[in-house]
Amino acid sequence: MGDMGRVPVGIVGASGYGGVQLVRLLMEHPGVELVYLGGESSAGKPFSDLYPHLGHVVDLMIEPIDLEKIASRCQVVFLSLPNGLAYQMAPTLLEKGCKVLDLSADYRFADLDTYTSWYGGDRTDKEVAATAVYGLPELYRDRIAGAQLVGCPGCYPTASLLALSPLLKQGLILPETAIIDAKSGTSGGGRQAKTNMLLAEADNSLGAYGVGRHRHTPEIEQICSDLAGHEVTVQFTPHLIPMVRGILATVYATLRDPGLVREDLITIYNAFYRNAPWVKVLSGGIYPQTKWACGTNLCYIGVEVDPRTDRVIVMSAIDNLMKGQAGQALQCLNLMMGWDETLGLPNMCFYP
Repeated sequence: MGDMGRVPVGIVGASGYGGVQLVRLLMEHPGVELVYLGGESSAGKPFSDLYPHLGHVVDLMIEPIDLEKIASRCQVVFLSLPNGLAYQMAPTLLEKGCKVLDLSADYRFADLDTYTSWYGGDRTDKEVAATAVYGLPELYRDRIAGAQLVGCPGCYPTASLLALSPLLKQGLILPETAIIDAKSGTSGGGRQAKTNMLLAEADNSLGAYGVGRHRHTPEIEQICSDLAGHEVTVQFTPHLIPMVRGILATVYATLRDPGLVREDLITIYNAFYRNAPWVKVLSGGIYPQTKWACGTNLCYIGVEVDPRTDRVIVMSAIDNLMKGQAGQALQCLNLMMGWDETLGLPNMCFYP
């Protein structure tokens, strides 16, 4: 154990946006002690060289990635890495007794053939992958609590699935009619320099990308199929919007019972999420905005029904770096350690 009985925790891949969010959250969490930050290109540098604004509270160095040393010092390890790296590290860390939370796509899929068809790679960790739990607490809280390995969801799937789950679980929609129109801020693309993320390129512009082939599509469909009890195909289109943080997912689907009205569905959503402290279902006629979730682990959900088309319209807003990434990973850790799932997580946004 760490200082004063705290759990010693490490982050591999601490230099990216997901990593720096984790650092901020873990430094303020009463149950953990951050003892290791790892990276390759930035190894040997003080973390404060990368993020000077945290220099007054974080005095750790970025260290080379040495799995033996990590396991000897850490009880919990967050892998905040590009896709295709975590599955090369997780088996060793698990074998040495660490709890592992992967923020990439490597352990989100029950079927590794689906993973390799969308992400590539040569997976030899089938037995380890079979033990991974999908880290969406609102759906799999009990499984997460008993897990050693959690594959934390992507930001688009989190916003989309929280909007869709009550509809699919209760059989309220025709699943094949589900359409997800989602928009994300530029931080979702990571910290590496990319031409389309330059201010001159992204500002005053809005555009779709990955149309019909975005990698989050099979992840969303896997969980939708689990909820519905049969295979589900959805239409998912992401867009880049010129802001830093946030995702707004707007979901459309045809209702099985055209007699349902907005108030019926709000009641159903409130019942479905009655034990979910991070999901806030809004009153009728109020629709979520990304700014409301900024810096928090909250998901705001608004529900509407269009009687002309017999469609339900559900809007879901999250902070892509928090509930869509680091905050959700910490929520999962809280469950894995038997702590209150709200521990150490902010629930009030920075506003305006």
